[in-house]
Amino acid sequence: MRLVGPLLVVSAAGLLVAEAAMRPTTRDRLVLYVIFGSVALVAIGISWWMTAGWGLRSLRTTLQIVAISSVLIVGVAVAAAAWSMVLNVHDLRVVLVALGLGVALGVTVALTVTRRLTADLDALVRTVQAVGDGDLTVRTGIARADELGTTATQVDQMIDRLAEARRVREADEAARRDFLAAVSHDLRTPLTGMRVAVEAIEDDVVDDPDRYLKRIKADIDTMATLIDDLSVLTSFEAGGVKPDQLVDLAELADETVEAMAALAAAGNIDLVVRASDAPAVAADPAALGRALRNLVDNALRYAPDGSQVVVEVDREPRRALLTVQDQGPGFPADFVDRAFERFTTADPSRRRGSGTGLGLAIARSVVEAHGGEIWIDPSGPSGGRVALALPIS
Repeated sequence: MRLVGPLLVVSAAGLLVAEAAMRPTTRDRLVLYVIFGSVALVAIGISWWMTAGWGLRSLRTTLQIVAISSVLIVGVAVAAAAWSMVLNVHDLRVVLVALGLGVALGVTVALTVTRRLTADLDALVRTVQAVGDGDLTVRTGIARADELGTTATQVDQMIDRLAEARRVREADEAARRDFLAAVSHDLRTPLTGMRVAVEAIEDDVVDDPDRYLKRIKADIDTMATLIDDLSVLTSFEAGGVKPDQLVDLAELADETVEAMAALAAAGNIDLVVRASDAPAVAADPAALGRALRNLVDNALRYAPDGSQVVVEVDREPRRALLTVQDQGPGFPADFVDRAFERFTTADPSRRRGSGTGLGLAIARSVVEAHGGEIWIDPSGPSGGRVALALPIS
């Protein structure tokens, strides 16, 4: 009965306006009181009926009853007032016909508006139910400028976010399965070799135990490298990169070349640095150095004997550019899109030495943590080329 108070206030206000505007006689005042009181009672009864029970079970019915009741209440009040006037029969008929037409038009408008509104509400309900059942392809299809349209837009945007979250989750799950399968494979291979070697030594069926022990040591080194790379990659992807120091890229490139000199010498490869305009960037020197060593290591493994690998540092507008160029076979075009995925190699048969397939993945993780980007160029006459760009603050 929360509407009783407002309805009584409106009725009282109407009587006060009538008193001020009409200066009614005693008879007119009595008629107005009867009309206003009757209409107020009807409105109170409809409001109670709507809020207390059956009316609210269907939003469509509720809206239609509210709209039609509003029109009818106005019509009844006007008809009662016209009837109480001292009008001839002809004038009264004109007023009642016009009033009937107005009420009919009002009811038609109310039904039309509420039908569209309730249809959109039904569409919104169906969409939410479909999403609850797991269907993220549905959309409301509602285009309105009112609050219902805003709600429908928000629901559609929510579904878009849910669909994107599902896609990312499925992609992450697929990547996790592939990652575990690759790790299992790369660990199982050296473990199998070690087991066979140990069993052969235990059974005393080998002529040269030292050769088997060297093989076991090599397998242990392979596993240690893989575990170390996995640990580094996990740390970097978990936020272990802290670009909070000013790093001179020319000095970093020189340190990398010095650290990789032995590997380059083993393949008779000339490893050089070119830094004509080397800027300083905000970076994590240890992480960025690890990424650069991985790029150089990858280039050295594919570079032919007697060739050259060049580490070049340069400046571009608002960013620093660092490239590693070799004279090897380069990157196949169909490999470029997945080059930075874990456990991928372009052509294992053409690389010098073994690797974990995590070098470029680690480099990408480090570069992206610095707010930069990294990419590779396809194969060509100049060999393989990997480039990374870092922002200059």
